[in-house]
Order: sequence, then structure tokens, then C-alpha cells
Amino acid sequence: MTNHIVLYQPLIPANTGNIARTAAATDSVLDLIKPLGFSVDDKHLKRAGLDYWASVKIVYHESLEAFMATVKAPQYLYLVSKFAEQTYSDVDYSDAAVDHYFMFGKETTGLPEPFMRANPEKAVRIPMTDKVRALNLSNCAALVIYEALRQQNFAGLERSHVYPHDKLK
Repeated sequence: MTNHIVLYQPLIPANTGNIARTAAATDSVLDLIKPLGFSVDDKHLKRAGLDYWASVKIVYHESLEAFMATVKAPQYLYLVSKFAEQTYSDVDYSDAAVDHYFMFGKETTGLPEPFMRANPEKAVRIPMTDKVRALNLSNCAALVIYEALRQQNFAGLERSHVYPHDKLK
């Protein structure tokens, strides 16, 4: 099983860079659906991802349709949107036999409305007050992927670290 963080036409290089770092830390695949709002050579993108780019598995998709052609049953697709009825933490992500895809929309407009209307059963939301329009995209990706990993018992991730000074005791 593999977890995927899917970004639909991301616009802000720093968000994508931060999400790339999260993908590296969680051994998740980062799927980027074009067109991107920046060059992948952008210095802000590279700076946000720091030196983790070699550890990020990135898959580029030419369009939403091209991406959707790669998601086959029984794989799970979740559309993260503030307009969803179901809360992201109420979903069971524990099925270890299949891939899980967590799709996030463009920072300014989210996922395309016709796509959302056609797939309401796949939509999940992060609860928040009505005082803000939206949470930061990289924060949302981290929240959702770590909930999935928690339910998967953090499979493949280190559960603790021993610091060098601890080895001296």
C-alpha cells in the first residue's frame, strides 16, 4: 500500500515544497496535476523542500483526466474540501491492501466544482471555524496524511529516535 498526496494545479511553490518535505518524511508519493503555477526549478520550491528532493517520489500528470486514469478500483480516492459533509478523521484509512490518494485543490479555488459534484462520496473536510476562508494547503496535507498513517499504525515510519547524547548514558 502507498499513500499519495495529490495536488491539483498548485500555485504557490513554498506550499508544494513543504508538502514535498512531508511526502519524503512519510514515504508518500507526491502527485502533481498540471498546469503548475510555477516552474519546478523555482528557488522557493527548492528552498521549501530543503535537501529532501532526492527522497521525494514525484509523479506528474498532464491533466485531471490523466490523473484519474491512474486511479483504479479498489484504490481509494479522497477529495479534501471545506465543502464536504464527512470529516477526514471519521474515515477508515486502515486498508493496507490498496493505495490511498488524498487530493487537494488549487490554493485559490480548490478542486473543480463539476468534479466535486460528480464525486461527493469521496469528499472529506477538516473542521474549522467560519472565521477563515481556508487553512494553509501544506498544513492540510500534513493533517490528513498523518491521520491516515496513524490509522495504519505508522507502517514503515520510525516511532522513536535516539539522540546522540542519549547513547552516552
